[in-house]
Amino acid sequence: VTTRILADGAFFHPQRLPPPGSRRRVKQTPAYNLVARLRTHRDEVMRFVTDLRVPFDNNQAERDLRMPKLKQKVSGCFRSPEGAAAFATVRSYLSTLRKQSIDLYPALVMTFRGQPPMPHLP
Repeated sequence: VTTRILADGAFFHPQRLPPPGSRRRVKQTPAYNLVARLRTHRDEVMRFVTDLRVPFDNNQAERDLRMPKLKQKVSGCFRSPEGAAAFATVRSYLSTLRKQSIDLYPALVMTFRGQPPMPHLP
């Protein structure tokens, strides 16, 4: 199915070729670029069809980025690269615990006592 759809996309949005004798690259249309990228990464794009652990959207990734963007918007920036890295580490750890249905408050208490719960590996 996807092969046919991509073939139709390539037919209706062909690659622009440079004029004969020209060595410059020709800017391609966004539609052509999308079709080319989908053809190149077809297996990754369609992985959700064969592996039910893979969601068909990236909403979770977008949700994970919402808090750092909100913090950046409110404060204007992170005060240092180290502060940004520390913030990202803590947010990533908490996000992983939440995705694995581990209660955050007890997990934080254990962490501050020196016995942090380790998220399970996939």
